[in-house]
Amino acid sequence: MLIAFSVAPSGGGSTDGSVHDAVAAAVAVVRSSGLPHRTTSMFTEIEGEWDAVFAVVKAATEAVLPFGSRISLVLKADIRPGRTGELDGKLERLERAIEQLDG
Repeated sequence: MLIAFSVAPSGGGSTDGSVHDAVAAAVAVVRSSGLPHRTTSMFTEIEGEWDAVFAVVKAATEAVLPFGSRISLVLKADIRPGRTGELDGKLERLERAIEQLDG
């Protein structure tokens, strides 16, 4: 499965409204998990089995707890049993489709 998630604190934290320290704590958890992952400006994607992926999301969310009195978690899942390598595979198929359009 692929999970795209975003986790951020509210109700405390920095005076300028930035959440980069909290996000850094969450991304550090993801990076140490050993699961395939990618972080962009808005989301972090993780690939793996259901229990492993959700354990990482939970740990990343817990890493953000010290940064605010409340946590917001946005999550989207692509559940496709038996498939692996989709973190890159989906993008590769998209690029091929675009190239065919450009012909």
